[in-house]
Amino acid sequence: MKSNKIFINIILFLGCIGITLLFRIIPHPPNFTPVIAMCFYLPFLFGIWVLPFVIMSFAITDYFIGFHSLLIWTWGSLVVVGILSKFSIGFKTRLFLVIASSFTFFVVTNFGVWLTSSFYEQTLNGLFTCYVMAIPFYTNTLISTALFSGLIELFICSKIFFPNLFKIKAN
Repeated sequence: MKSNKIFINIILFLGCIGITLLFRIIPHPPNFTPVIAMCFYLPFLFGIWVLPFVIMSFAITDYFIGFHSLLIWTWGSLVVVGILSKFSIGFKTRLFLVIASSFTFFVVTNFGVWLTSSFYEQTLNGLFTCYVMAIPFYTNTLISTALFSGLIELFICSKIFFPNLFKIKAN
């Protein structure tokens, strides 16, 4: 029975990684992916040990999409998102933390853009301009994170895909 439960969890985990990989490769609106939701929920559901595998999935897709100078900022912010999930104690905190994760990704990655690119002046005004110019991308990030997190929460609450994982506080 226990080995069957482990097998199901491995299949679920690999399926989630596959979805993340797929959404990074298929054409999509800018920043409209399940990436932040997956980076939040995979450590929440399976444990913090999954973070290297999540980042490895990014490394694989970045190999095909193309490596860029912001990898430390994007991958680093996703590790922070995964760590944030471990502070969840119920649905309300997950909701707050997943929105905070989306904001964290926005702040960290755009700080990296400002710091490492020549697009913006290296001044406080340049940093402000960088964040303002990124708002349309953040809108897509926030909407997609909310949408995919909502789907994952629906699966958690209805126990469709995670019936045997462990006790999760739905409320």
